[in-house]
Amino acid sequence: MFPLFRNSLYLVFFIANASLSQTIPAGFPVLEESLRRQQLQGVEELKDFSFGLRPIVNLKQNRFNSLNDTLPIHVKKAHLELLPVLSTTVYNSNRPYGWGNFSMMNSAGIQTLLSPGIYGKLLFLNFQFRPEFVASQNKPYQGFGENYSDNILFARFRYWNFGDHPERFSEAYNSFAWWGQSYISLNAGPIALGASTENIWWGPGQFNSLIFSNNARGMKHLFLRTSRPVNIFIGKLEAELIVGRAEDSGLLPSQNARLNSIFARPFRDDWKYVTGLTMTFQPVFLPNFFAGFSRTFQQYNDDVTNTFQGRMPVLEAFQKVNLFTNDNSVVYDSEGQDQQVSFFLRYYSDKGNFELYAEYGKQDHSYNWREFILNPEHARAYLFGFSKLFKTNKPREFVQVRAEIVQQAESVNRYIRYADLNSGNTSWHTHYQVRGFTNEGQSMGVGIGVGGNAQILEVSKITNLNKVGVLLQRLENHQDFYYRAFAENPSKRPWVDFSVGLLWDHQWDRLILSSKAQMIQGQNYQWENSPSSTIDFPQGQNLWTFSGTLNFIYQIQKLKK
Repeated sequence: MFPLFRNSLYLVFFIANASLSQTIPAGFPVLEESLRRQQLQGVEELKDFSFGLRPIVNLKQNRFNSLNDTLPIHVKKAHLELLPVLSTTVYNSNRPYGWGNFSMMNSAGIQTLLSPGIYGKLLFLNFQFRPEFVASQNKPYQGFGENYSDNILFARFRYWNFGDHPERFSEAYNSFAWWGQSYISLNAGPIALGASTENIWWGPGQFNSLIFSNNARGMKHLFLRTSRPVNIFIGKLEAELIVGRAEDSGLLPSQNARLNSIFARPFRDDWKYVTGLTMTFQPVFLPNFFAGFSRTFQQYNDDVTNTFQGRMPVLEAFQKVNLFTNDNSVVYDSEGQDQQVSFFLRYYSDKGNFELYAEYGKQDHSYNWREFILNPEHARAYLFGFSKLFKTNKPREFVQVRAEIVQQAESVNRYIRYADLNSGNTSWHTHYQVRGFTNEGQSMGVGIGVGGNAQILEVSKITNLNKVGVLLQRLENHQDFYYRAFAENPSKRPWVDFSVGLLWDHQWDRLILSSKAQMIQGQNYQWENSPSSTIDFPQGQNLWTFSGTLNFIYQIQKLKK
């Protein structure tokens, strides 16, 4: 039934003859987390990396335990190596759950991703070919119901129509291949210029990012970036400028065809032109401290003005007052542009073996600096988190504690800013003209859902790449919709997912297994009442779900001449 899934397992166990690449895709399981942990332990080569610009590239040494004896082909100026093979399988028992799995969709049933690859270098030319093959069962499941008033249904479709987040993907997405984490670039010292379909990750988050993460299929883009921190005398700088193409899925949002026929808004037959800029600075007088910002613009390509400013809006002013014309009309809104900007901080201590980080984002221009200072919570999202390593009595063994909070839902400011709760729409990653910051039906940044908030805590015992731990998550689903539709309805409560999971990672020489098993209780699932609910004693419907993830990573042996 799933030949791609079966074949991927065969490949994991039988492919041989290569070595570990030192370019780690953004959000790559086990290995990226290991790099971050090694920085907290004082590894010299990693000390200047902010982890605010990923993928991490250009490492000179192998950092992954017992693999230091493997070498790729390296002859004079030529270099060629096979990359670790990644096979990811996700199972969700009765509804979608989870995020951050590259090209995989959020779906019910079994889904698998296979990603082999090859990396090469010749003089100034670097290339990586790492395609992604996805096969999904994509089962139907209980989605948003139709037994609501037209006002509530309209509110639900408002967020669907201002984004691209279908409940269930079409059969065209059940089995496909994509370029995945592939790129080609010209390198001059620490500067790289190239074209890519890689996922990029901007910002310091471990589980989520406000701008870019590995939650959606990587979009086609051109990039100019630093491949390592650059010394600019007053500190170290990391930066990237991108121009990309994001695609709408074109899929109707609901699984209910009748509701789609009444409320769904058609897509434009066009692609989204995306520009972005991120910069991170480490001051020379504050070692281990990083401050940065990211900014993106997107616009349907037919609406883009063919000028330098039209093609590079990330360089324009931050305040709307500068975009008004003499007759007080707003040029910005008439051009159908959607902006996101975030500012972030990160500090780590290799003596204390800990890190702290935070990111604050805005998705709507403030009119001027006065409005920003007086009303910073309008159209905002934020996240903050930490990680800490506690040494044990055993060598190379730690207890790792890490946590993150991400908040996307509109603030209480909406009660003051808007006349009623039916006005305004500032959910993160949505836009009334450009249908949200998405690619192929998934958010390119935060993966927990539109208007959602999450609290995440992990406690694990770590030995090299081996891990045994517990994961706790609390996820508030679609809070903006809930307050718009049900805030004055005492019989309805927020839909909140509580989950507990077991984590187990283990390395056998060149094979790494990373596993996660979660039980999720969806309280007030889809805001439906249970059959026993009454007017006097309202009771939401609860739904138990099992979600499991298996990652196989095979580090291939060295190539022979």
